[in-house]
Amino acid sequence: MKTIAALSTGPDEPFTLAELDIDEPRPDELLVRIEAVGLCHTDLATKAMFPDGVAVVLGHEGAGIVERVGADVTDVHPGDKVVISYASCGTCERCGSGNPAYCRNFAQLNTSGARPDGSPTLTGPDGPVVGSFFGQSSFARYALTARRNAVVVPAEADLALAASFGCGVQTGAGAVVHVLKPGPDSRLVVFGLGGVGMAAVMAAANLGVRQIVGVDLSDTRRQTALKVGATDVLDGSAPELLTTLRQLTGGGATHAFDTTAVPGVIRTAAQGLASLGTLVLVGIGPDATLDLADLMGGGKTVRGSIEGDSDPQRFIPQLVEWQLDNAFPMQEIVRVFPFSQINEAVARSHDGSAIKPVLVFDA
Repeated sequence: MKTIAALSTGPDEPFTLAELDIDEPRPDELLVRIEAVGLCHTDLATKAMFPDGVAVVLGHEGAGIVERVGADVTDVHPGDKVVISYASCGTCERCGSGNPAYCRNFAQLNTSGARPDGSPTLTGPDGPVVGSFFGQSSFARYALTARRNAVVVPAEADLALAASFGCGVQTGAGAVVHVLKPGPDSRLVVFGLGGVGMAAVMAAANLGVRQIVGVDLSDTRRQTALKVGATDVLDGSAPELLTTLRQLTGGGATHAFDTTAVPGVIRTAAQGLASLGTLVLVGIGPDATLDLADLMGGGKTVRGSIEGDSDPQRFIPQLVEWQLDNAFPMQEIVRVFPFSQINEAVARSHDGSAIKPVLVFDA
């Protein structure tokens, strides 16, 4: 069958809409009619990696309606609403221990450009198109995904608000819930108030964390953070940021979360921890230099996290429940764009005026 997709053909080329052939679902696959898809920094970073002339369909925060299911899929049905998340094998020891974000086959399943056996899901006039991005390639009206990737959500779920639960929101909220695990008396500082950072703030608010400090260069984002659960905000460009942070948190944060991947920010985040504090990093960037004496003398922990250490089948329903209970105000950070305006959404993501762009289909 045919699908309209946003095609990338070079790092500096705009997305163009093209009609492609999409394969039929195999026994363990679903064909999903995408209704909404989040635009994530990972999409844009990956776009920049492919050379000119290589046709790629990205998109990895898809949500939609199940159109057809493969013969082996018995627990999902046409008409079900689903949020699509990252791919994992389900059989390696890491998946078996409840850590699918660290699946041994993660790279092959999510970034190889095809199914695990090498077969394409999308074909254009010139042959196979690089697809299966995060097991979905959901910058398209229709997407194929494995049953394991798809999380069924209630019929009343707003897919425009829930789409980014599949990656960015799961990463931020999951890092708080599953890795940092702050308690009611904790003092959490979130560095970088994009979609991932805002998700961390909202998750911490749902856990009842006493102090949630948001740090960002943008005053608009700082004000939005206060609306979604932050108790305090700080300007990331302030010359005495570290001193102010320590004062505000009564000597240092118990927990910190960095989304920026900026070496100087990471160093400040670590130095701003109180003794025995924990910093979690989710951004990928250049090497950062940390003060080892400060880390060792304070017994501090610094660790990375992928996808918030989340199992999508368990965590996405929790996020949807919070959203439906009006306890996870995604409407404050989502900015909706028609799918045909994907390049406008990219521009607004780059200039920071859209915290969480989401593309929606209107027909």
